[in-house]
Amino acid sequence: MMTEKKVAAVGFCCVDIYENINEWYATGNGIDWGIHLRRMGVPVSAVSVVGKDGYGDEMKRTLASEGIDISHLRTESGATCITRMELHDGTDRVHLESIDGVMEHYVITDEEFHFVAEHELLHTDLFGNVLDHLPAWKAAGVKILMDFSIFTKNPEYHCMDIFPYVDYVFFSADGIERDGLRDWMKEIHACGPELVTATLGDEGSLSYDGRQFYTCGIVPAKVVNTVGAGDSYIAGFTFGLLQGDSVPACMARGAELSSQVISGFKPY
Repeated sequence: MMTEKKVAAVGFCCVDIYENINEWYATGNGIDWGIHLRRMGVPVSAVSVVGKDGYGDEMKRTLASEGIDISHLRTESGATCITRMELHDGTDRVHLESIDGVMEHYVITDEEFHFVAEHELLHTDLFGNVLDHLPAWKAAGVKILMDFSIFTKNPEYHCMDIFPYVDYVFFSADGIERDGLRDWMKEIHACGPELVTATLGDEGSLSYDGRQFYTCGIVPAKVVNTVGAGDSYIAGFTFGLLQGDSVPACMARGAELSSQVISGFKPY
């Protein structure tokens, strides 16, 4: 069953450029997430900024072709944000350099803020320049889903100050000792989120809802490129949330979609 609930990918977008294999594509955590959800029938809006260049044009073409609302994907003078990448050993992606371009000074307008507030749920991350708006969006009734990547414990990002305004916390447990992971997830949950989910690479994922922990393994796949594994997992999980699925069912949706994505080159 398709949902009619609208969701928004808010903040960061970029183009990944693999110079060593002469490939590039429009992306960003929320962009990948949004494309997957749109393909599952969910109405999706993208709220961000691109530059007046070929990469920005491609971002808009890609999202429009997927049926995503790009009415608030702003174009500004300057360069679209890019991430220089390499593919090592045929499957592992390596981030080399990020060049922010117009993303560096992106600030949403009042009109864009209110547009986002019309959505059931929004996705953002630490790099979209919208964190100051999370309290107001939450107060307006928007469910907030946030991808913290590997940075939940990094003091540079002050994540403990952000957790209270997030309903669904997702993060990579890469670099976190497994012995302390459950305690850390409990600590995050105590800040206010409804649900905290950690992705564990080939160990699967772990979720905590304040009552119990749930585990989910991976769906075996032939790996072509690991880029997008986390974003697709979160997208599958989100679709389950929108349908009212149980936590284990959401996790299973995420694992299945992630296995499909890593079997191809692009993250969607």
